[in-house]
Amino acid sequence: MKLKIRLLYKLFLITVLFIIGFIIALVIFPAINVFLVASKARTKRDLIKKQWLRWFGLIVNLQIIKAGELPEQPAIIVSNHISWLDIIVIGQYIPAYFVAKSDILSWPVIGFLARQAGTIFIRRGDKKHIMATAEKMIWLLKQNSNIIAFPEGTTTKGDEVLSFHASLFQPALLTKSVIQPIAIQYQGIAKGHAPFVGDDAFIPHLIKMLSVDKIEVHLSFLPVVNTSGKNRHSVSHETRAMILATVSNDSSPEAIENTDWVDVKPIAYTST
Repeated sequence: MKLKIRLLYKLFLITVLFIIGFIIALVIFPAINVFLVASKARTKRDLIKKQWLRWFGLIVNLQIIKAGELPEQPAIIVSNHISWLDIIVIGQYIPAYFVAKSDILSWPVIGFLARQAGTIFIRRGDKKHIMATAEKMIWLLKQNSNIIAFPEGTTTKGDEVLSFHASLFQPALLTKSVIQPIAIQYQGIAKGHAPFVGDDAFIPHLIKMLSVDKIEVHLSFLPVVNTSGKNRHSVSHETRAMILATVSNDSSPEAIENTDWVDVKPIAYTST
């Protein structure tokens, strides 16, 4: 009975949060755009988006153990991809524009809010649309904005890191932006519940995650990768190797040497 009451309470809070999201998207953001200059408006929108994501994290009881340092300059942040929760986990730390597949537009509520928040949508298999997406990413980087992307192009159960789509790294090379790799690892009961794969639907999966007492996740900010003198394929390989080594918990000298980032210092997990 207590579990059912807790779930209903969380559902109520999420519903209220979604209503707040609509008010922000339809009223507050347009007002900010009218009354503030562009740079200040972007900063204000970023703060509001981060706070909304933090509220979401509180409702689902995210317990995040963060390691490493956040990027000190505008960057393309790339991460392994396990669940829609990844957006909640990363987004509350870094003000950024997400790159997501266009399928999300069909999700109830979330699709609309994602569009209003400035999410960059990729239409898979459409080369013209992919080129337009790259141009938008370049423009945002030139405006000193962060971009968060999931180069695997799909989600996994978290026990592997699929090959990265190198094209997502081209805007960083063209703008000489740095790349910040991130590794996400769900722990405890969330390790089996968080993956959003295959034919999973958003609403049932959301309810499942609200039913969990807490969602434990390790979030590792790995050393920044400089793109100078590199091509998109080498950068793609380098960042994937770094994330894979972290996800695999393989810190042996041989593994580190094979990842092309031998100058990395050990990272100690510290609770936020």
